[in-house]
Amino acid sequence: MRKNQRASSQEKGKKPNSDGFIRLISGQWRGKKLPVKDKQGLRPTTDRTKETLFNWLMHDIREANCLDCFSGSGSLGFEALSRYCQFCTFLELDKQVATQLQNNISTLKAQNAEVIQGDSLGYLAQAAKRQYNVVFIDPPFNLGLAQPCIQQLEEQGYLANNSLIYVEVESTLTNLEFPANWTQLKEKSAGQVRYQLFKRES
Repeated sequence: MRKNQRASSQEKGKKPNSDGFIRLISGQWRGKKLPVKDKQGLRPTTDRTKETLFNWLMHDIREANCLDCFSGSGSLGFEALSRYCQFCTFLELDKQVATQLQNNISTLKAQNAEVIQGDSLGYLAQAAKRQYNVVFIDPPFNLGLAQPCIQQLEEQGYLANNSLIYVEVESTLTNLEFPANWTQLKEKSAGQVRYQLFKRES
């Protein structure tokens, strides 16, 4: 799914994408810059937020199967790959953005990643072909996409036992419902953004 429905100027916790690249902050490609398409509102997660997230995931990301549900710039998925996750699937609606994701995978010579171009919720409505240990849910704001994504991940079998799920939504969204077997581990806010980490148990 695209993130170009939310303007970066409305989010103090996000950087505008004026530079046209993301930077990997740690791992095998530390400091590497990857180009991103100049799409309105498409913005990478700030280094500060990303560093917090991957500190949370420090002991779990290596050799994990990762799913980036609304990839956009691919900032979270590429950071996971840099930190030696086993595999990463990028879901992205916009065809040009998906092509850029694939180009960046080729630049990195990463053999353990795939890009699926199309509607994320449409894809997740299908029975899972692969289970994931770490999942990133960072949808466009104010479109009601987080709730069905959460439900489909659980119902269609995408989540491995003891998987970790990162959820980033607008701070005004306070009525999300999570499955009973998801336990919240972490929560922080930055500007108009709230992000949480959950653990799923069987």
